[in-house]
Amino acid sequence: MSSLAQHKHLPSLHHQVCKRQLLLHPVRVYCSSSNSTTTTAAATTNPKPNGNQLVIEPRPAPSRPTVVTAATRPMDNNDPSLQSTWSHRAWVTAGCTTLLISLGESIKGSIGLHMWAEPILAGCAGYILADLGSGVYHWAIDNYGDGTTPLFGAQIEAFQGHHKFPWTITRRQFANNLHALARVVTFTVLPIAILCHDPVVQGFVALFAGCIMFSQQFHAWAHGTKSRLPPLVVALQEAGVLVSRSQHAAHHRPPYDNNYCIVSGVWNEFLDKNRVLEALEMMLYFQLGLRPRSWSEPASEWMEEVEITTQIEAQ
Repeated sequence: MSSLAQHKHLPSLHHQVCKRQLLLHPVRVYCSSSNSTTTTAAATTNPKPNGNQLVIEPRPAPSRPTVVTAATRPMDNNDPSLQSTWSHRAWVTAGCTTLLISLGESIKGSIGLHMWAEPILAGCAGYILADLGSGVYHWAIDNYGDGTTPLFGAQIEAFQGHHKFPWTITRRQFANNLHALARVVTFTVLPIAILCHDPVVQGFVALFAGCIMFSQQFHAWAHGTKSRLPPLVVALQEAGVLVSRSQHAAHHRPPYDNNYCIVSGVWNEFLDKNRVLEALEMMLYFQLGLRPRSWSEPASEWMEEVEITTQIEAQ
């Protein structure tokens, strides 16, 4: 799915207001006078406005959003793009094994050194910072780059497509949903798990990497319905341990520039209320000339198909 171009224009101070306005049909109004001796033939073939007459010339209406056809839409649970492959399962297995090794090293070190408080506190810090990390990363790939971006292009396209069809994540099989993050965890955490024997470091790494790897599953649960989710998951969401459905739903409403965190969502209010990510956007714009997608009017590619259909019917 193509992304919006990165324009290098100075951002308007009213961009936040403008991007929330409805599309209007502007008209151009002329007031002119003409000679009273205009011939009848000329008036017939090329009418001119006469004195004190207002002529309204409508501008072409903006093009309607393009509705994605069924051929490009993930269809059902049998769609190959939603199913897990053996490669996906192998990477998730490798990622889980790596996390268990790291956690085991933390427990073994804690027993040997007779210390428990520090590794537990380190694990809690890893859990809290994982939510912040998920939000910053989510914000970055939502707003910058496209499908051709090295290393991250596939994820950028996937997250943009997710805005179009958010319900597909609930139909995506477990390993299919987690394999990309499991691969990253395997390559980054395994060397630490093998070479480092500090229980505090391992406690932090195990919880931080574990929450990042499973954040896509937490994300999928945030799109689920309460009646179809396991009771334990619903309880954790309502307790704030996992990102709630109502909180993440706010991210899928225009202008799509808030509630980016998808582990517990504990950082969302702080980041949005204090405009931390907006400050980062301004810094990147003035330093590098990069304009985030959130400054522009939401494109049809970001709007749910039901929303687009409603807009077309209303026109």
